[in-house]
Amino acid sequence: MSIFTGEYSAATCEVCPRRCGIAPGALGACRARRNVGGVVVPENYGRVTSLALDPVEKKPLARWRPGSYVVSVGSYGCNLACPFCQNHQISQHGQKDVPWRELSPEGLVALIADAAARDPRVVGVAFTYNEPLVGWEYVRDASRLAHERGLATVLVSNGCADQRVIDGLAPLVDAANIDLKSLSPEFYEACGAPEGALDAVRATIEQLAAEPGCYLEVTTLVVPGMNDSEDGMDGIAGWLADLNGGRGADELTLHITRFFGRWRMADAAPTPPETVYRLADVARRHLSHAFVGNC
Repeated sequence: MSIFTGEYSAATCEVCPRRCGIAPGALGACRARRNVGGVVVPENYGRVTSLALDPVEKKPLARWRPGSYVVSVGSYGCNLACPFCQNHQISQHGQKDVPWRELSPEGLVALIADAAARDPRVVGVAFTYNEPLVGWEYVRDASRLAHERGLATVLVSNGCADQRVIDGLAPLVDAANIDLKSLSPEFYEACGAPEGALDAVRATIEQLAAEPGCYLEVTTLVVPGMNDSEDGMDGIAGWLADLNGGRGADELTLHITRFFGRWRMADAAPTPPETVYRLADVARRHLSHAFVGNC
């Protein structure tokens, strides 16, 4: 199935709201997708920059298979440019700027199956580190193979993708943590997001919340002076509480995490812990499960 359109030698990528018009041989803004022969392809497919064994709580997933482990895998590229990006070394670079090695979906799943055979606490794979959805085809193909081996799949994403991408992946995702940076389009604009990014993220969260086989948690990173108001957190928690998805709104989990300076905001002061705790109390007006992180 293709969700791309090509006309003459240029091509339009439809993976996210940015809708990059990509010249022949050029990359899109995410640095992961290239126009090859008038078709946009995921150049980062199978190109792994990061591989680690993590507890699921680190994703973070607080209430899904606690005490278990996943093999976390990442590539390069992202369709946002958050000035505080924690993984900018890989997310904000392309294949010429970051070390990577080839790992096919079959090779990845075989590696995870071997780890699970040696330690039953290993339950599957997490697609994370950079933005997985800019190479969503790899996530799809590896997830199908993982399910055939009885392994679970976890998606850690900014959620900024075309609905057709989420349509293709939602039935394959067992658990997800999606960033909801703010309910302000201006905040997303400060993160280098295209117009319509917030709407896309909200649609992703809504769809995964409604997907019967997917367990969903949401994370908001609190950046001082940008999204640390009580009204803003009240809006986020209230909106999440209104999502039903057939499982009861109070079962949705929100992580409110502390900011530390990174990348273009490396000199910025971290979020005061009392701010994070205060905003978690605000979120608990609407949600039974609001956790603090990085405090």
